[in-house]
Amino acid sequence: MKTVYYTSSSLDGFLATESDSLDWLFPLGDIAQTSYPAFIESVGAIAMGSSTYEWILRNAGAVSEQTGSAWPYLQPTWVFTTRELPRIDGAQVTFAQGDVRAAHRDMQAAADGKTIWIMGGGDLAGQFHDAGLLDEIVVQIGSATLGRGKPLFPRQVLGPGLSLVSVNQVGSGFAELSYRVSKDAR
Repeated sequence: MKTVYYTSSSLDGFLATESDSLDWLFPLGDIAQTSYPAFIESVGAIAMGSSTYEWILRNAGAVSEQTGSAWPYLQPTWVFTTRELPRIDGAQVTFAQGDVRAAHRDMQAAADGKTIWIMGGGDLAGQFHDAGLLDEIVVQIGSATLGRGKPLFPRQVLGPGLSLVSVNQVGSGFAELSYRVSKDAR
């Protein structure tokens, strides 16, 4: 069982614009050409921050058009938030707050040996890293720059903290980088 931060980023290190827009991302490539289809099959539980969840809420029509449902995940999902958020019909969502370790134990039980996906945002992935729970980072670097926005990973990880495992070109719009997180990096 692994805990993996799997995401996309602009070339200059941002997940989304300052207003949480992902409009820059979608024209860059076809998700079917990435490792995502195989990755999502390996996932047993998902963690996401409230901004990611709210993006899904705001874009329910487009999400439904692409996936056939306003909630595109079959896996149980933990949404980390400090405020009350609406539920999405048909979604297996648990709202969580505080230290990620307690939720991670519940996620491990639910994942039943499969991968735990830290979907985002960057600070949530950083909290899992800080707690010593993050095993891998997979980031698809898009051929776009945003200038500013929501950072990929707002933590300083130096030295041998990350070991590059693989690099793959995905069309002309992405480079997919996979890193193993060193246990010594924590």
